[in-house]
Amino acid sequence: MNPNRSPNTAAETAPLIRLQGIQKSFLSDELETRALDEVSLVVRCGEFLAVSGPSGCGKSSLLSILGLLDSPSSGSYELNGQRVDQLDPRARALLRNRQIGFVFQAFNLISDLSVEDNIALPLSYRSEMSRAERRARVAEALAQVDMAHRARHHPAQLSGGQQQRVAIARALVGQPRLILADEPTGNLDSRNAELVMALLQKVHAGGATLCMVTHDPRYAALAQRTVALFDGRVVADLPTAALHSGQARAAGGQPALAEAL
Repeated sequence: MNPNRSPNTAAETAPLIRLQGIQKSFLSDELETRALDEVSLVVRCGEFLAVSGPSGCGKSSLLSILGLLDSPSSGSYELNGQRVDQLDPRARALLRNRQIGFVFQAFNLISDLSVEDNIALPLSYRSEMSRAERRARVAEALAQVDMAHRARHHPAQLSGGQQQRVAIARALVGQPRLILADEPTGNLDSRNAELVMALLQKVHAGGATLCMVTHDPRYAALAQRTVALFDGRVVADLPTAALHSGQARAAGGQPALAEAL
């Protein structure tokens, strides 16, 4: 499996995400804080994108907008050819359920539910899906992450690495077009982090579009492309190999870029 594979079909090279001039501002006590400042970005179908940068640079704000959890203050966002930045909350929720899967640093599993019930949660909002199809989807997702033997367990009975594998299964069960991973290894030891990253690489190799926020350059290096943010702006958008070969630091000697990487 080659994590840096190049898209080789017309479908894979089509844009899945197109951001143009995205701004996100927060107001408090008459003070405006700009989390994102004129961010423009295209992510193609089947691409593996890493988003890097220091704390407070806008990574989480960007992921929230990509995941339709928040709306930009201005700018446009197209997902799979559809303008989505002006959708109402109900329409965003419906689209999010159908097209986007999330993997969070803190796993975000529900402690009172079994592994299989946690995985099935996204499907509970799909009234058109039969119970048999839901069970089949859950079984398939469990098999993908090698957790079928833990289906009846609860989150407290699992290790951190196992909980994150369940979270990945939950992200996959709805067969979304886009997987968003927010620091997926942040709460894991090195061994479990490697296992989770190998699993995400496998998901990408299967055709998923993957956008991952990470502070860890080892895992950012697995992506095809890296977008570096600093103070809410994109300071680099290059093939990962170019960034990690030192070419980006040499281009203009930008201190913001060095810190973002």
